[in-house]
Amino acid sequence: MNALRSRRSGENGSVLIIVLWISIGLVSIALYFANSMNYELQAADNRVDGIAAEQAIEGAARYVSYALLNYATNGAMPDNTQIQCAAVPVGDAKFWIIGRDPSGTPSTEPYFGLVDEGGKLNLNNTSTNVFQYLPTITTDFANAIMDWRGTNGIVSLDYTSLGYEAKNSPFETVDELRLVSGATMDMLVGEDINRNGVLDKNEKDLNSNGELDSGLFEYTTVYTREPNFHADGSSLTNVNTATQSKLTTLFQDSGTSSATSMAQSLYRSIHPNGAAANNCNGLFDLCLRLKKAGMSSDDFGKIANGVTTSTNTYFRGRVNVNTASGDVLTAVFMGLNVDDQTAESAAQTLLTYRQQNAGNLASVAWIIDALGNNSPVVTALAKGDYVTTHSYQFAADIAAVGPFGRGYRRVKFIFDLSDGSPKILYRQDLSRLGWALGEKVRQDLVAKNTQ
Repeated sequence: MNALRSRRSGENGSVLIIVLWISIGLVSIALYFANSMNYELQAADNRVDGIAAEQAIEGAARYVSYALLNYATNGAMPDNTQIQCAAVPVGDAKFWIIGRDPSGTPSTEPYFGLVDEGGKLNLNNTSTNVFQYLPTITTDFANAIMDWRGTNGIVSLDYTSLGYEAKNSPFETVDELRLVSGATMDMLVGEDINRNGVLDKNEKDLNSNGELDSGLFEYTTVYTREPNFHADGSSLTNVNTATQSKLTTLFQDSGTSSATSMAQSLYRSIHPNGAAANNCNGLFDLCLRLKKAGMSSDDFGKIANGVTTSTNTYFRGRVNVNTASGDVLTAVFMGLNVDDQTAESAAQTLLTYRQQNAGNLASVAWIIDALGNNSPVVTALAKGDYVTTHSYQFAADIAAVGPFGRGYRRVKFIFDLSDGSPKILYRQDLSRLGWALGEKVRQDLVAKNTQ
């Protein structure tokens, strides 16, 4: 009897142990699936936040298009007093437009605003003489750029080892520089790996100068195109072919001082008695002639938007001196055979002048005011049609986060207004480059979402 009881107790204990193991197994399975569902929930939240960020970017693109239509009139560069560029809410998401500080002041935090493509060098119109003076670039690579875009059918560089052929036609995007023989990422992006215009903590200061050294991507574009006609499609007055009476009428209607004598002086400058025509080389040459004749900068500003020296439908490759960086200006001047010291000094003078006279930059006349009539740079610029104060193409580098600061996305757009209405020429997803909004924005988002 005792043996039977003992055996039954043992069986009951075995059953209990089996039940406990089954219970533990079921609990483990439940915990496993619960944990999996938790991860799935977090993943779903991240996907939702990512979608919200993507929609914020689409909304931002529409906002930029609206802002350009209303504020970028007559080739003007909209500024941050006219449009919102930082932490702009779109539902529960926010977007930022990553720009460049027009003052050129070094910073550890990104500047927010639109980027003027007109302040850059056009890869399809700039000469080797200019390219070779940009930072990080070599003369060989400047020649390789010319070789890549050359349309004469002569290709000197062999791309066989790279597995493709030279394009032998104009650049379509700036990123196409990656394909040019000799290109390196150090040359193209410099120290700015995520291409946000500042030296972030995770980026190396390769030459230990405490400042960001940008690459060729920062200085070049393929989009600059300036219309040679009025916004309504009507023609500008070509001063090289206009009669003296037409010039007089133009100056009088514009409200310039001494209109008759100014028109007479300009006409005689272009059509000297008994000599071949001495046409103006460009708008800057026209300005210099009128300034030397006694016209004020204010008066030239009154006629600048109504005159031309060319019959082309569009101008391509002009550099906007109102927004160009010191490096770009220096390269332009040196490319015109101005010595490096004079070029660098003139570029710095222009940067300082435009910071101190932000409301007085409507026409190229301000360059002469800043440098003087007899400056070697002024003389060099008057020999061609190199500069402008108008822009019609703008980059909007838009980064966004969804609710709770999650779902980071970044897309760069190029907008064009040269035909009147804003249109998107190009868009590129830059999310792969990682966080580009700086440490302060990150800290602000973390602080807000942990309160």
